[in-house]
Amino acid sequence: MNQTMEKMTVVNGCSLTVEKVVEVARFGQKIMIAPESLIRVRRSRDYVEQLLDDQKVVYGLTTGFGKFSDTYISGGDVQQLQLNLIRSHACGIGEPFPVEVARAIMLLRVNALLIGVSGIRPKVIELMVAMLNKGVTPVIPEKGSLGASGDLAPLSHLALVLLGEGEAYYGGERLPGAAALLRAGLLPVTLQAKEGLALINGTQAMTAVGVLACYDAINLARWADCTAALTAEALLGVRDAFDPLTHSIRPHPGQSRSAENIRLLTAGSGHMTGQGELRVQDAYSLRCAPQVHGASRDGLAYIKEKLEIEINSATDNPLIFVEEDRVISGGNFHGQPIALPMDHLSICASELANISERRIERLVNPHLNEGLPAFLTLNGGLQSGYMIAQYAAAAVVSENKALSHPASVDSIPSSGNQEDHVSMGTIAARKAMQIVNNAYSVLAIELLCGAQAADFREPQKLGKGTRWLYEECRMRVPFVGEDRILSGDFAIIADWMKQTDVQTALAGKASIG
Repeated sequence: MNQTMEKMTVVNGCSLTVEKVVEVARFGQKIMIAPESLIRVRRSRDYVEQLLDDQKVVYGLTTGFGKFSDTYISGGDVQQLQLNLIRSHACGIGEPFPVEVARAIMLLRVNALLIGVSGIRPKVIELMVAMLNKGVTPVIPEKGSLGASGDLAPLSHLALVLLGEGEAYYGGERLPGAAALLRAGLLPVTLQAKEGLALINGTQAMTAVGVLACYDAINLARWADCTAALTAEALLGVRDAFDPLTHSIRPHPGQSRSAENIRLLTAGSGHMTGQGELRVQDAYSLRCAPQVHGASRDGLAYIKEKLEIEINSATDNPLIFVEEDRVISGGNFHGQPIALPMDHLSICASELANISERRIERLVNPHLNEGLPAFLTLNGGLQSGYMIAQYAAAAVVSENKALSHPASVDSIPSSGNQEDHVSMGTIAARKAMQIVNNAYSVLAIELLCGAQAADFREPQKLGKGTRWLYEECRMRVPFVGEDRILSGDFAIIADWMKQTDVQTALAGKASIG
């Protein structure tokens, strides 16, 4: 393989992973289309052209959309039909998605179209690939999708830029779509029959948000084991709760992995205690950390599995099966298979933050923190130390509880009751991403409190993994000797945690998973 190919992600409709999507969306990895995929795309398009020549009545080719599916459109109006579709469906509301989300949406749309059942021309897909590689990113409002028929409004804003309309980011500027394409040396396309529908009928917005949120949540779960381990040492925790004998007889994979992580992180610690040395057992937020973290880990594994099925699926309508000589109008655009996992993701991330906040309380509360100074300050009364840090964490976890109310149990009929059950999957995904980001802030507060407590406990006695954690924290945020504004500290640590693959960073010190 040559050097150019090594630096690119090959997209073929069937082999994307969560990690590959993040590489392209967040880190700017360029992509190339697998040649065999374009063969499928061309065959599908040829079949569409034949249907048009035969003047067949096919939904989305020669009919209107939704409630207008029984309205025949003459051949001379087919191009106008596609343009009208994109313009009329570009009904997004609110702030734009972050650039990384918009890039993920484009990548997932490209991958779905390369399956070769959508009837779109290769040149339309190639334009999206060029936009990704040259950094032309559509401005896509984050609100306005019901999650069936897929993400119509968000994907319409993507499609507008392909036509030289709408808005796009390029070179750090927000520009009219035509200007962004021109600056990148690209030309817009004119959509032909079926192509507008192929671009906007699918679940790529909710799935893109879900992929990024899930990736960050998996990293969050590893960080939760790290912060719990440091807190356990700061509170002179009982190591027996993490003994593999206990976890072997309740062999949930996430629970066993979490317990092992805490054992590895605290290995060699001079602060952990044996059962009965100081107390027989710890409070649940320490003793049950593997069970709670592990349940979220297992949930995230399930969610990742569902996302990787979805990102390699065709989710538009109708679908074109050339070999079978059939065009099938079905419901692959319905977002329920992603809506439910996204609500689950919200719960998984919320629980990691919930139990973290309880450990924060134990660190700052003089009745619970095993002799540490009240609120981790030397001059209590004159100074408040980390008192209000716990308030902030409590406020965020309370907000997460409200956000965790499932979006997928709601449905509002649309399109004259033709589309009478919708998934709300994009709302579920957006809420999940917000919860994950909130959870990073809570874990950042726990890490800061744990590091502050370690300063009172002799940090040189920390375990090998927790010592690294403490030192990395102190490289970024100093000990709080006198009261200062803490919100900046929270942001520094939360951003560092989110941007750091802790599994890789700890390699050689504690091989956590």
